[in-house]
Amino acid sequence: MTDATTARLDEWAKKQTAAEDLIPLVGRLYRENDVLLTLFGRSLLNKSVTGMIKAHRYARHFLGEELDIAITHKIVTALAELDLGPARIDLGRLVEKMDDPAGSIEEFLATELAEVVGSQVDEGESRDVVLYGFGRIGRLLARILIDRAGGTGMRLRAIVVRKGGENDIVKRASLLRRDSVHGKFDGTIVVDEEANTIQANGTLIQVIYSDDPSQVDYTAYGITDAIIVDNTGKWRDEEGLSKHLACPGASKVLLTAPGKGEVKNIVYGVNDAAILDTDTVMSAASCTTNAITPVLKAIHDRFGVRNGHVETVHSFTNDQNLIDNFHKGSRRGRAAGLNMVLTETGAAKAVAKALPELKGKLSGNAIRVPTPNVSMAILNLNLETATDVEELNAFLRETSMHSSLRNQVDYVTSPELVSSDLVGSKRAGVVDGLATIVDEDRVVVYVWYDNEFGYSCQVVRCVAKMAGVDVPAFP
Repeated sequence: MTDATTARLDEWAKKQTAAEDLIPLVGRLYRENDVLLTLFGRSLLNKSVTGMIKAHRYARHFLGEELDIAITHKIVTALAELDLGPARIDLGRLVEKMDDPAGSIEEFLATELAEVVGSQVDEGESRDVVLYGFGRIGRLLARILIDRAGGTGMRLRAIVVRKGGENDIVKRASLLRRDSVHGKFDGTIVVDEEANTIQANGTLIQVIYSDDPSQVDYTAYGITDAIIVDNTGKWRDEEGLSKHLACPGASKVLLTAPGKGEVKNIVYGVNDAAILDTDTVMSAASCTTNAITPVLKAIHDRFGVRNGHVETVHSFTNDQNLIDNFHKGSRRGRAAGLNMVLTETGAAKAVAKALPELKGKLSGNAIRVPTPNVSMAILNLNLETATDVEELNAFLRETSMHSSLRNQVDYVTSPELVSSDLVGSKRAGVVDGLATIVDEDRVVVYVWYDNEFGYSCQVVRCVAKMAGVDVPAFP
């Protein structure tokens, strides 16, 4: 073995050791202080050793070089001594702000995080959350809430479903445990058929059977002041969704589909300021609306959008037929796994509900394709200000890294990227920089999105805002 090879292996071993020491510190800060640590937007919670090292390598896109994990370890060790209150802290951005990483880290952190130093909250303070419906989005929301249990101020208390058979709860637990797209559940699941409960990584979830949203007494299960997340899409206007509010123990409702009528459609990061304490019925819009609205807002704010067309290439959904059969919708009766199916989408018009300045400026259509997850939106726009590929891409990259939309917009430039690479993306939309086309004031921007998990992350952000547990972010 050459000296160079030995040196590389020794360096890798040092990184592994530092990562092994860092992992429990990150977990303890989250569970004891409600402090979520990220690295340029990427969560460090529950990372493996190699995952932690990869996260530090990812920092090269922002710092120009890999972030030294030893520096991160010093920062996190100092954070653990500060008696912090709930917060989201981006370690990469802290390093960017530090004049001298080798200087007094303790003094820098005490000043930077003064707002939350010594502001611990009482244990057990959390808002009850109920999932009404347990399909694709419902189960992913459950995974996210379970994964963040104890550190978000939200507690998953129950799911409400129609009973499908004698072994209903066992089958639903199995669907939570195994997912053909998103993989196995990371943890343990225990089913109590007699009590109708599922315990997942310590989170006890009551399974409630009901055919009507107005016929559940949540207080009978110790659930109070709950936010009901309706994943069924069956009721989409204020009258229908308000049925949930007739239930004892329920106080607010969030729909995971586009709302109709006067229901507020929220795209987190764009118009979440519209969420008021007095609001009781709201919508988290659609996956496509969440994917395209943040990108459209950024482009419109910088260049102005005169008009445009949005074409979505969308993975098939459970609404379509597996084989040719009757369907009330046009074309959706044809076999989803065998055809590209041209259908309608209301996402382009729905953008105006979150971004009124684009009202009447966008048209849209959709093509359902034979993939199970991850979709793409093609934004064909006419701008008020001419630009070029370099300027537009540089702006979109900057938006993904340093703007207020950095948790919604991601940016990639891999020449080998395909849809399956985006499974599990936590951003609402991911701009594919290599596909961008510009002809002065005419531009085409390609936006990938995990229409299941990325959207579910946006839903959880809305729930947190509704619950009043949206914690401060630093720096």
